[in-house]
Amino acid sequence: MPALNRVQLIGRLGKDPESRFTPNGKKVAHFSLAVSNRWKSAGGETKESTEWVNIEAWGRLGEVCQQYLHKGSLVYLEGRLKTDKYEDKGGETKYFTKVVALQMQMLDKKQDEEPVAAVEEEEGEYDA
Repeated sequence: MPALNRVQLIGRLGKDPESRFTPNGKKVAHFSLAVSNRWKSAGGETKESTEWVNIEAWGRLGEVCQQYLHKGSLVYLEGRLKTDKYEDKGGETKYFTKVVALQMQMLDKKQDEEPVAAVEEEEGEYDA
């Protein structure tokens, strides 16, 4: 059966990307992205809602994010959803969903100055 797991987001970074290495030596950058939605209520009042999305960028794409992005940067991201789990201090299993970035484009600068980064994903490469 066919399946599709693709996410496209435009938003601003909530903090500078933070990088780390996995036990296998792979580099990964983490940051949060604020994605806002604006609409007018029935009374004509402008309302806004912001969703915070956790982003994970691996390898060269992670390095580019670490080098060029900072808090407040406006970016377009394309990636896939991934749900991980962990046990809290009480032994209860908790789940959280993040976006594994596959492509990023900076929107703050002029088009001809923007680096675009993409990676080809290999199955199982991103398990920490």
